[in-house]
Amino acid sequence: MSAGWKVMGVCNATPDSFSDGGLLPSAEAAIAHSLDLVEQGAAIIDVGGESTRPGAEPVSEQEELRRVIPVIEGIAAAAPQVQISVDTMKVAVASAALAAGASYINDVSGFTAEPQMAQLVADAGCDCCLMHMLGSPQTMQDDPQYNNVVAEVCEFLSERAELALAAGIARERIAVDPGIGFGKTIEHNLDLLANLDAVAAIGFPVVIGLSRKRFLGELTGAQQPDQRVAATVAANVLAFERGASVFRVHDVRETVDGLKLASATLARDGR
Repeated sequence: MSAGWKVMGVCNATPDSFSDGGLLPSAEAAIAHSLDLVEQGAAIIDVGGESTRPGAEPVSEQEELRRVIPVIEGIAAAAPQVQISVDTMKVAVASAALAAGASYINDVSGFTAEPQMAQLVADAGCDCCLMHMLGSPQTMQDDPQYNNVVAEVCEFLSERAELALAAGIARERIAVDPGIGFGKTIEHNLDLLANLDAVAAIGFPVVIGLSRKRFLGELTGAQQPDQRVAATVAANVLAFERGASVFRVHDVRETVDGLKLASATLARDGR
């Protein structure tokens, strides 16, 4: 794998995620799926126990813990070489996940849901990803509006990253995510993709999470999420060319192949 990029495989231990909700009904199934993603080339496994699809309802802390902790423990025991991320906005879940073997906190609220998350990450010395989301999963797709989506997303991510640094998180532990699909129209998503170099210019690794998302289906006509793999790979290659370095996807093998080709090609002209 190129040192310049990593693929983050998605493990949704949820009944209602937009693409694969309910497909992993037990911890054993989720662990087996995660190990398959590692075999396909995932360097990070992102385990989530609360859907953040548009309109999703929040779950209790206890339920989220029940869903994710056995999965994290199982992955950590079976594949100690892979980094485990927990996709959560809850400090208590993040803390338990770190104790279970995770070393990466992926907070789609950018530490706004529970501001204490910044101190937890600083104290743990773990990695984190700060994402932009307009509103909450319940409201984010209710007519999202921006004057300039690229500028506003960059401003938010810069501010959250500075807060993380002020809390004592090491710069090399911070990544940012523009939040494709999180309170954005098709036009907003395309604007962010086309100008991802502006997000990269903030000065932190850029995580991109557009795998199988609805806007890809609206552009291509692929109605079912699992029909959007080709569009996902194409969009991730474009994102790589514009500065993204971590790619959160359901389809790991296909993405790894696309990124290998893209990185080899770009290396020919010194990029």
